[in-house]
Amino acid sequence: MGDVKLEHVSKHYDDVTAVDDMNLEINDGEFICLVGPSGCGKSTTMEMIAGLTIPSEGKVFIGDREVTNLPPKDRGVAMVFQNIALFPHMDVYDNISFGLRLRNYDKEEIDRRVERASEIVQLGGMLERMPDEMSGGQRQRVAIARAIVRNPDVFLMDEPLANLDAKLRVHMRTELQRLHKELDTTIVYVTHDQAEAMTMSDRIAVIDSGQLQQIDPPLVCYNEPANLFVAGFIGSPSMNFLDGEITENGFVSTNIDVEFDPANVGVEVGRDVTMGIRPEDVYLVQNERQVANPTHRIEATTDVLEPMGDEIFVYLKLAEEAHADLEEASVAANDQLLMSVSPDSDIEEDRDVEVVLDRTRVHLFDTETGIALSHGIESTIQASGPADAEAESDD
Repeated sequence: MGDVKLEHVSKHYDDVTAVDDMNLEINDGEFICLVGPSGCGKSTTMEMIAGLTIPSEGKVFIGDREVTNLPPKDRGVAMVFQNIALFPHMDVYDNISFGLRLRNYDKEEIDRRVERASEIVQLGGMLERMPDEMSGGQRQRVAIARAIVRNPDVFLMDEPLANLDAKLRVHMRTELQRLHKELDTTIVYVTHDQAEAMTMSDRIAVIDSGQLQQIDPPLVCYNEPANLFVAGFIGSPSMNFLDGEITENGFVSTNIDVEFDPANVGVEVGRDVTMGIRPEDVYLVQNERQVANPTHRIEATTDVLEPMGDEIFVYLKLAEEAHADLEEASVAANDQLLMSVSPDSDIEEDRDVEVVLDRTRVHLFDTETGIALSHGIESTIQASGPADAEAESDD
């Protein structure tokens, strides 16, 4: 069985806590990514699963065995690291079979396992090559094949694609997904690249400062982030955030007001909150009909444009609106909003525009704790749109 469980696992180095009370359950056959910024504790977590690091506190289970103090060779795991570490004086066959030969497997069994592993990672016809005769992607496949021949219960991969160029990383992501389907085994994958985590994993474990922030399928982390950290880390470009306050009319800040009934959202009046909205959920007013429940129109000025090919990122400077009823300390002076538009949009820099937000995609977080309060809001007051304007002109 390839299920993995961490129970209240912590790792301390003198006065530094690398992992803090980690509780994590990984199902047999699951592809799970440990993701977070550099130094967040994700590699230390994997090292404790592998047996390379012993926890200061807590227990580690693989299958039905507690392995907290077992050496790596007795845990039924195989590891692939960022540093491929092939033996330069050995050909591909010898590199793949090295671990089996150390364990005194017979020649027939070694040949069978090496042949199967090389077929899985598409290294047919390359077994006699030397590492310096291969590309970076091919060498990485050799490292993966070296892990496959051990028939492990769990694969542990610590940023194995980090040293590859961008195009090859995309290709190898597809290869790893195919590998997971073919082997049907548990893979624990460490990365700081949230694009890798979103595209490959069954679930993402988001870690910050040694603490597990959220563990859910990729789209749940994207659409329903548990807190401000997850909302800002998952998604590229990052979510827009504006600090403000809840009033009887909804969210109020120095730059943007969003009307809704706080009682319907379950947020009390007077609470300091941070509103989040992703760039793709900000629309030019001429595209307002694409939004089922738009906010009132927001005045802005286009600042910087970043054409990306399939979309254009537009940085907007918001028009400041003073609110005398707000305490200065409760409002952050954030006067910028990032919007994503179609590449054929007629948009230029330094142009006054009006935009709307998709209410169903507005997120509210407690400013002090960062905890998510609401994903999506509904208005009791219908936002003014093109249809309303036409009706008013007819009158």
